[in-house]
Amino acid sequence: MSEADLIERLADALQNRLRPAIPLSVDLWDFEMIGAYLKRDPQTVRDRMACLPSFPKAIRLPTKGGRSQPLFNAKDVIEWAQSYREKH
Repeated sequence: MSEADLIERLADALQNRLRPAIPLSVDLWDFEMIGAYLKRDPQTVRDRMACLPSFPKAIRLPTKGGRSQPLFNAKDVIEWAQSYREKH
């Protein structure tokens, strides 16, 4: 197998494993994803940010037998973070 064939096979394999991007307007983020976006530990997001009255409200999907993990609309989280931009 040539080097070009190997690269093509690897590219095909990667393409089959990648998930399509979900638009931010509809994507739902958990504390881990919000933490990555805000460059903060997910525990900090959960304990110190999500409890703020201005933080976007959680979306809780129904589950059988318990409370689901809170999810947040990505667009709302981004808008919330951007609202703290310094004004010159």
